[in-house]
Amino acid sequence: MSTKNILVIGGGIGGISAAIAMRNKGFNVKVVELQADMHSSVFGVGIIQPVNALRALEAIGCADACMNAGYATRAWGKMLDFEGKEVREIPGAAIPGSELPPMNGLTRPKLHEILTKKAREVGVVIEYSKTFTEIADNGENVRVAFSDGTSGVFDFVVGADGTYSKVRTHVLGIDLKPTYNGQSAFRVNIPRRIPGQMDIDRIILQRGPEGMAGYVPIGPELAYMFYNSEWEQGTWLEQDSMAEVLCDKLKGFGGLTGAVRDHHIKDSSAVVFRPIDWMIAPPPWHKNRIVLLGDAAHAFLPHLGQGAAQAIEDGVVLAECLDSSSDPDVAFQEYTDRRYERCRLVIQCCVDIGEWEKGRKPGFDNIAATQKVIETMVQPI
Repeated sequence: MSTKNILVIGGGIGGISAAIAMRNKGFNVKVVELQADMHSSVFGVGIIQPVNALRALEAIGCADACMNAGYATRAWGKMLDFEGKEVREIPGAAIPGSELPPMNGLTRPKLHEILTKKAREVGVVIEYSKTFTEIADNGENVRVAFSDGTSGVFDFVVGADGTYSKVRTHVLGIDLKPTYNGQSAFRVNIPRRIPGQMDIDRIILQRGPEGMAGYVPIGPELAYMFYNSEWEQGTWLEQDSMAEVLCDKLKGFGGLTGAVRDHHIKDSSAVVFRPIDWMIAPPPWHKNRIVLLGDAAHAFLPHLGQGAAQAIEDGVVLAECLDSSSDPDVAFQEYTDRRYERCRLVIQCCVDIGEWEKGRKPGFDNIAATQKVIETMVQPI
């Protein structure tokens, strides 16, 4: 299996992580990415790396670089009330025998830089401004025509082309669309230390009457704020109105969120606003020699910070499965078996948390649900 040639379609977090993992197993790996460079497809401002993400990053040689570039926490998180008073701790969980911290946060561009640098170091070929136009799987290999007029023959093709994957229809035979959960999220970078408030040294959640504010440290002096709230599907905001709309949504918050609203949300161009969609493809996640990975197989809601973590885990597991079996059908089935239920559990919990944030799940304990997922995620993958 060490001489097999693998094409990864999509150069995001999942695709590049998988490419590194497979190259580390001795495969020849090529990545094609539709966007023009490593930063073109980076949405959002920062990213949460829970301990299971760090374990997967450690497996591909990138954990230390991520922690050096970001902010490694000593605890998982805490919950505040509307006025800003602490009401509950979120203890998190440790991986037995590991010294990895509960969570690391860093900027999305920095993560892409780290992954791309590692991929090139280990010999992954990356080509930008390029995607596929045709895929023909004959059972023995996969012939791929590319948008630049070239073509190639590969032993396997990995579809890592995101939530609106075009590879997915070649595997499932249907055009599976993501589901809008009824919420959209604002995100904006802010200082990690807010005068007169607690330092943002872990995940901090603060629930209001109409949505959930949250904070994640992503560097020694940097954090990002998110705010999830209910919006009609298809809502689009003018970029130059973002700061005003977000501040209006945060009216009445005290404590940390009140201080951030009053002093740190001024520049509309720095605010990101995105709908929250989710999707999980039915198993199996492969057909013949084409397999799905990351958001192409499972698009996560952001409520538990597990989207990128699960995509990186996908890559590690897929590489292990391909390395352990000479039969691609056996390898891909094992990969799906190891990944599907784990991803489904996280997505369902995120859906439940989203419903609770919208006030439609009375009696739901979001902290207990979060803790259960964290404890499950530290188990071996």
